Amino acid sequence: MPPEAQSSAPNFGAHVSDVRVRLLPTGLDLGTGEPLPLFAGSMHYWRHPPDVWRAGLASIRAMGLRLVDTYVPWGVHEASRGQYDFGEVDARLDVARFLGLAHELDLRCVLRPGPHINAELTFFGLPEWILWSDECQARTPRGHPVILPMVPRAFPVPSYASRAFLGETARWYGAVGARLSRFRWPDGPIVLVQVDNEGALYFRDGLCDQDYHPDALVSFREFLRSKHRDRQGLRKAWGDDDVTFESAEPPRRAAVPVFRNLGPFVDWAEFQEALLSSAMQSMAGALVKAGFDGLPTTHNLPIAHSATPLDPDRMSAVDLVGIDYYHRATPDDHKVMARRTTELAVRCEDGSRPAFGAEMGAGFPLFFPPLDERDSLYTLMAALAYGLRGFNLYMAVERDRWIGAPIDAAGQPRPLADAYARLLSAMDRVQLLTLRRRAVVRLVVPRGLRRLARATHAFGPLSPALFHTLGAGWSESTLEHEAMPTLVAAEEAVRVFEEALYACGLPFSFATGETHTDETRWIICACAGMLAPHILRRLRAARKAGAVVTLGPYAPTRDETCRPLEVPEDVGGLELVPAMDEERAGALVARRIEELGLDAWPVSPSDLYVCLHEDSSRKVRVVFAMNPTSTPGVARVSIPGITSLVDTVDAVRVLGVGGAFEIPLPARFVRMMAVEA
Repeated sequence: MPPEAQSSAPNFGAHVSDVRVRLLPTGLDLGTGEPLPLFAGSMHYWRHPPDVWRAGLASIRAMGLRLVDTYVPWGVHEASRGQYDFGEVDARLDVARFLGLAHELDLRCVLRPGPHINAELTFFGLPEWILWSDECQARTPRGHPVILPMVPRAFPVPSYASRAFLGETARWYGAVGARLSRFRWPDGPIVLVQVDNEGALYFRDGLCDQDYHPDALVSFREFLRSKHRDRQGLRKAWGDDDVTFESAEPPRRAAVPVFRNLGPFVDWAEFQEALLSSAMQSMAGALVKAGFDGLPTTHNLPIAHSATPLDPDRMSAVDLVGIDYYHRATPDDHKVMARRTTELAVRCEDGSRPAFGAEMGAGFPLFFPPLDERDSLYTLMAALAYGLRGFNLYMAVERDRWIGAPIDAAGQPRPLADAYARLLSAMDRVQLLTLRRRAVVRLVVPRGLRRLARATHAFGPLSPALFHTLGAGWSESTLEHEAMPTLVAAEEAVRVFEEALYACGLPFSFATGETHTDETRWIICACAGMLAPHILRRLRAARKAGAVVTLGPYAPTRDETCRPLEVPEDVGGLELVPAMDEERAGALVARRIEELGLDAWPVSPSDLYVCLHEDSSRKVRVVFAMNPTSTPGVARVSIPGITSLVDTVDAVRVLGVGGAFEIPLPARFVRMMAVEA
């Protein structure tokens, strides 16, 4: 991976401390001898009268959730600089009392002190005086404040590069720590602390949208020195014989007519990734200094995060990088969930961490398309099917600016709460957290490919993430530029292999190319003609370890900035495939199943899905069957060696004939079925 930009922000290096909580693949190790499952539910204390807190927390615990998740809103507690209210004036702000109640009710806590929290608050929970500080504001290419047009009021967003903003954040963390660090486990309920929130540049993440803050420009030049090493390297990458590290300027408008001009755009896109990583490192260090040492940290990636500068593989300062889920029970969203979850599971499995749904939508904010109860339950269960191993119901307790939750605003459970309780009980009975979905095929979409798509995005301040969320691909969102045909061809290669793998019933996972396990048997890597050297090294290493590596539709003939390579990359031993249609991709998948002796479970009809979960001895223990369509269906699948399945929630039993099952599935429905002995 290219070196990070050196942060010019205050350096709060973590000091050696006693470790109070550790991450496990199944949850959290609190030193009690029994892992704590990472099952949380959100309740916002400041949005409820204190006399409702106990009822809400008790209902969360009664559902089977083990943690309460809550933000600590900076702008609510410090409306004027240096003037804090933690319950001294407004009883709703007595977060210490709230945490004490949680501890009393045997709930642990995920604490989320921002600085950005969103939470559908005006100004996203930031103090207004921070937003209007010139030193703290992110800047447009013309040096103006970057305005987020958000309801109910637009506001200028802070800069992740600003030393002033990071310093103010550290001061805020210090105020929180002075009051709440005493509630760290085991003295209190806090077991996990979040660093910032959905750090995608406040959703103003177009390539040339921001950040041209003076501190960012200094960091950009430091990044260029770190990446290119010398002036000649920079000039070669940028195709400019006059540029120097001192004179280098980031691109200020999205216009990329030819390959030779692409270097500055790709470097600026990568710098934004490094900038966010550096800011997270500064904030994580500030949390340690504030007294939250000994606890793991977390951060949540928003939907469509792969189209933003957030690169989870760079965020080494954060212990647990989770993702947010706000999806519908539809065929298109099902595939999006599978892509996001399998990529998350691959990354977390490599780090012995639980794949965490940091916000698992239960209800929706006013400005979202409506999501109903079936959407929420389907999303959670489908994510579990594809490898999720921890989640936070957001929101568990309803509040203002939110519609729908399993617990009402008075803390009383609704019928939906019972559905979640039954699911959690069933997960415990089958010991789902100890099982795994084994997928020996990796479908790799390298980070460099996503970065190139950002660098050639055609719609300026209309975020690439917006197009991604709406289901648009690179053919709809990238510039008509030399790189566009190769990008579109690479995206199409991913799509046809994805469909072929589904059709053949061969379990697979998406990945960025950073991680390949010893049991990976086949890697399919999308290549638009440029590939980072470290990705190619990993592919060669995987091939040497025995995996088949398929690369296409182009061989790597250019570097990551699209400059022609002086010496062609050695791709000997790798299988190069040109552009393929679904029929040819299907034939290749079928041949590979036979050649490698891979286990596959094709499902009929093709718009229904099945995932198998195995124990440590590789025996199938749980089968998920999923119907994302709006009509009832029957999933037909053959699972040799199994004679009977029983739904762990509603007890529907399905008998297999010679291992062939017909599993009835209502519309927009998931069954989690246990294998009967």
